[in-house]
Amino acid sequence: MGSKTQILRKVFCTRCWSLSGAVFAWRPYSSDAITRPRRAVLYVPTPDQKKTRKIPTLNVDTVVFDFEDGVALNQKDVARHLIQDTLGTCRAPNTEHVVRVNGSDSGLLDADLKAVFGGNPSPSKLPDALMLPKVENTEHLQQLELSLLPYCSSLPSPLPLFAIIESPMALLNLRTICEFGIYQARMFKLCALVFGSDDFIALLGGTRTAGATELIYARQSVVTHAKAFGMDAIDMVDIEYKNLDNLKCQALEGARMGYTGKQVIHPNQVPVVQGAFSPSEDQVRWARGLITAFEENQKAGKGAFEYDGKMIDRPLLLQARNIISCYDTTSK
Repeated sequence: MGSKTQILRKVFCTRCWSLSGAVFAWRPYSSDAITRPRRAVLYVPTPDQKKTRKIPTLNVDTVVFDFEDGVALNQKDVARHLIQDTLGTCRAPNTEHVVRVNGSDSGLLDADLKAVFGGNPSPSKLPDALMLPKVENTEHLQQLELSLLPYCSSLPSPLPLFAIIESPMALLNLRTICEFGIYQARMFKLCALVFGSDDFIALLGGTRTAGATELIYARQSVVTHAKAFGMDAIDMVDIEYKNLDNLKCQALEGARMGYTGKQVIHPNQVPVVQGAFSPSEDQVRWARGLITAFEENQKAGKGAFEYDGKMIDRPLLLQARNIISCYDTTSK
């Protein structure tokens, strides 16, 4: 990787920000800086134009135009041919538009990126973010940077990136993946970690169950790393897309764990998931009342105080502020 690193350093000198000659690394996102909800993240196979044309009617937070698992090998070129026009014609005003390319080791990444960013497309034909699957180490992120170099002029500075964590090795390397994607990368910036549960459990040699107890450690590790670095955390897919009751239970569980959203594969899952990741009216009322009470007690010189039958200190205040922040973001 030595020669690749040298190439990256030479090119990234044009992508760094300096003040009085000093170069400053990007700071990680803070929870206060998250300006758009990512409650439901819906995958749509790019070649299926019947499905992509429905996107403006779905009211989904994030839609992912898929080049990877949702597209057969003999349909990859079809997806590439369609992507720019699809992005230009199937936009929804309150939806984030993401493209999931094939992985760094797939041999397909360069062709995918050329289809998305090649030809100097207009801003209306560019995605809001990119999603990279099968991220296991920093080398996979470095390879993405090299592959993005020809399209510097077309990219936002930097390009938001979702990284899918879907293997035991990726879990072991999570900290270094986050550190590179936040502090060192220049062509992109990690904005979210996505948990790929089905690939993960298959590689683990385990068995997927309805309760998903076999995935608790991995789910908690992904969300912990995402929040430690100020990113969104997107929970696993529920492939039983017709069982909306189980989906709601799973989504609420993910929200309680700290996830900010969940992957979905069918439009019927969208309202269930987005509802589960939105605070209720009672929660908003409780949070606003707690914040007001906290401010009043601070003026009176009090630390811990009682509110709604509970002793309140700063951790509960943070929880209340998170609820209001989520409400403000999702109610726009």
